[in-house]
Amino acid sequence: MNSIQKPDCAWSLKDLAEVPQNGLTVMSTFACGGGSSMGYKLAGCTIAAANDIDPEMAWHYQHNLHPPTYLLCPIGDLLTRDLPSELFNLDILDGSPPCSTFSMAGSREDAWGKKKHFREGQASQVLSDLFFDYLNLVERLKPRVAIAENVKGMILGNAKGYTKLVMQRFRQIGYTPQLFLLNAADCGVPQRRERVFFVAQRNDLKQPALRLQPKHKWIPAGEACQDLQELTQEEQRAETVTSAKERKYWTATPQGESLSVGCEASSGKRSWFNNYKIGAASISFTLSSTTGNFTHWSECRRLTFREWKRLGSFPDDYHAKTDKIGKYMIGMSVPPKMTEQVARAVIQQWLQP
Repeated sequence: MNSIQKPDCAWSLKDLAEVPQNGLTVMSTFACGGGSSMGYKLAGCTIAAANDIDPEMAWHYQHNLHPPTYLLCPIGDLLTRDLPSELFNLDILDGSPPCSTFSMAGSREDAWGKKKHFREGQASQVLSDLFFDYLNLVERLKPRVAIAENVKGMILGNAKGYTKLVMQRFRQIGYTPQLFLLNAADCGVPQRRERVFFVAQRNDLKQPALRLQPKHKWIPAGEACQDLQELTQEEQRAETVTSAKERKYWTATPQGESLSVGCEASSGKRSWFNNYKIGAASISFTLSSTTGNFTHWSECRRLTFREWKRLGSFPDDYHAKTDKIGKYMIGMSVPPKMTEQVARAVIQQWLQP
């Protein structure tokens, strides 16, 4: 049994029972595995309902968070179907519309306006339209506050024009929006993850502008995972890296660097740019849905699911059907501790000043 003390950033779903409740209700759209929802729960809110189009995500969300209402459908369906009356009296409507079309990787503008069928069991959707479906739902439900998260790419290059339209739409439907660029590391997440947050108050609230500048001490990956280094037999079988080439490049790569450094040192060529050796003394790189690209700092192996949960600020007892699915969800999700900081600022300054 590993006797090393758990770090302060470790938590479990069981801990939510001890969080003081504030009586505020939240609906989470594009809910994925529940990352943002868990953040609101850590801040003392109640999840009234959740929505996602993906049956796999729905299973994991319901299995771990047990919401009273789960709406498995495209968000556009929520604009016309009958909804529970309590959803028309929400304090916060949360949403993280799929953001791959605004990612800085690849020719992102080429994907704007085009339908994409990106997971089994989902309808084809125009991803760049989904943000406006979310805004149309804000208009229908009229929550006191609307909070939407997306990638940093939304405020860069040609996407700035799209973001301007989003801000205009918020104003058109009776909200005063603000835009923030936050780093998850400043929110107590052991991971470098920059994300944009649109935070909008309904005009009748008439609250001062939100102040949102989290300054949490950065948590190194080694510290966050210090009690998880004794691998189970299952992890040893599943996580050991077997590629001789990867071991060669990993050995030649300093901690906290891309394996491209080791590749160049070993072969004179630059490659493996998207494969990373996490540093024990630094925060993690941004975890992505490409789960096999991240290796440990002191052992040439993939990170375990338990380590992914810590670096993504997911609870230790979060259950996934498989480690691969769990890692994918964390790579796709808003880190709970990041949403918690946004939620606490909104609650303290706007909803319970």
